[in-house]
Formats: sequence, structure tokens, C-alpha cells
Amino acid sequence: MPPKKNYTLLLIVVAQFAGTSLWFAGNAVLPDLTLAYHWPSASLAWMSSAVQSGFILGTLLYAFLNIADRFSPSKVFLTSAIIAAFSNLAIIFFPSALAPVLVFRFFTGFFLAGIYPVGMKIAADYYKKGLGLALGFLVGALVVGTAFPQLLRGLGQSFPWQYVLWGTSALSIFGAVLLNLFVGDGPNRVVSNTFNPAGLFTIFKNKNFRAASFGYFGHMWELYAFWAFVPFLFSTYFDFHSSVSANVALLSFSVIAIGGPACVIGAYFSKRLNLRKVAFIALSISGLCCLFSPLVFSLPFPLFLGFLLIWGMAVVADSPLFSTLIANNASKS
Repeated sequence: MPPKKNYTLLLIVVAQFAGTSLWFAGNAVLPDLTLAYHWPSASLAWMSSAVQSGFILGTLLYAFLNIADRFSPSKVFLTSAIIAAFSNLAIIFFPSALAPVLVFRFFTGFFLAGIYPVGMKIAADYYKKGLGLALGFLVGALVVGTAFPQLLRGLGQSFPWQYVLWGTSALSIFGAVLLNLFVGDGPNRVVSNTFNPAGLFTIFKNKNFRAASFGYFGHMWELYAFWAFVPFLFSTYFDFHSSVSANVALLSFSVIAIGGPACVIGAYFSKRLNLRKVAFIALSISGLCCLFSPLVFSLPFPLFLGFLLIWGMAVVADSPLFSTLIANNASKS
């Protein structure tokens, strides 16, 4: 039996957090793999590109095949989370060769398309009213889930790197089972068996939808680049300032995870202010941080850390706002 509505969002948030912990698990163990197997310096870019490429292709294929509309979204979430978890775990068995690892990261990203977007669909099927705030919590869960592998690595530096992959894979499956057993599909779910390609052209005729989509595209382009390179930014700073040292993984976790509360705060502000204005402010602050980032490496460490924390909040605070704008305007097309 589905839980009371008050608990539904909490359970979806937990499942979303658990599933998205797979996203940057490969990045969290990358320094260990690079050191152990002498991987090239470009490995970070390849690793990040592999999982993101998989997610993009997976999202397109899930959409074209109408998977979350034709089948039970909670079952799609469960199946995707299990396959993504095993793809994540497969790195353990082929750690010395970069090519297989990139393939596994690609498939992890591919099946994340059945976790993040489908989890948001399940929430939308429960919360027709107050969707913006619900998405704020969901994207916040995504942010903290993304940061979680860095926390595992930072707290377990004395443990083998494989523990990060075991931990995130187990967490992903646990969250999906939890959602499938105690949440299920929303009461407002609409079943559809067909995909109409002409709908893509129809929906883009909506000016507001088009503007929100392009804004979201620019936001996501920066967001995942920032998250991927946060550990690199700290490592580079410590290379420049040899007298300063700290736990890079824990610092990276703090900078990425602080975006979780920022998503919720942004969603609350959007209830009082115009959605577009709040999204514009967050995107502008993030863009300015990106513009001035090359200049901050000469700052004292507390100021450098403060800059990255501000950037970590601004870079993702607009994500649930863009999602809400797109959802609201898509329904009008």
C-alpha cells in the first residue's frame, strides 16, 4: 500500500539520492586508479564524458521508446538502478585497463536515465500542485547523491578504493527496492503506448518552453563540468600552495553537497518570487564564478574555499527551477 502523501516525497528523495550516488563514483576512485595503473592525465575528461554521453543517449532512448509511460515507472526505476549498479561495480574486475572502465561508466550513465528523470516523473505523478518545491527536494537529493562517493572516499582513505563502488552500488539497489515496495506509481500517472516525433516540433513552438530548455542546456553544460573538476581544482590549488594541505575528497564533497540545500532554498524563494527571476539570478552568479575562477588560485585558502562553496550553491540552485519551468510550459504546448 502506498504511504501517506507526506511520506511519499521523503521516500522518493531517499531513492533518488541512493540511485544518483552512482553518477560520480568513478570519478571518486579515479585518483587511485590513475596512481596505480599510470593512466593518462586526460582520464578525468574521458571518465566524465563517458558517463555523461551514456546518460544523454539513455535519456533520448528512454524518451523515444516511451519507456516510463508504457511501463510502470517504479519498475523502470528498479530495473535501471540494478543494471546501473552492476555496471558501476564491474570496474572492480577490470581496473587496470582504461577502455573497459569507460565502457562500464557509459552504461552506468545510460541506465541513470531510468533513475533521475524517472524519479522526477514519479514525483510529478504524485505532486501536481507544489511541483516546484517537490523538484527542489529531488534535485537536492541528486546533488547530495552525486557528492556521496567523495564522502565515502574521504572518510575511508585507509580502505581499498573498491569499497566506494561496492557501497554506491548497494545503496542504489536499496533505494530502488525501497521506492518500488513503498511508493509505487503516482495516482496521476497517464499511460501512453505511442511516441509522436511531431510532438518535438510542436512543443518547441512554445516560446517559454524553448527559452527554459536552452537555459537548462547552458546550466547543465556548466554544472557537470564543475562537479567533475572540483577535486582537480583543489589538487591544483594545493600544488600551487605546498604549505597548505587537506583531504581533497572531503572538501569536494562539501562543495558539491552544499548545492543540495541550495536547491531547496531556491525552490522556496521561487514560491515568493518569479521562477524565471530566481533562475536568472542563480545562473548569473554561477556564470560570474566560472568567469573569475582562473583568478582565485592566488587567494588564501579560506577565501578560495568560500568562493567554491558559493559556486557550488549557485551552480545547481536553478536546476529544479528550470525543471519546473519546462514541466509547466510543456503541459501548455
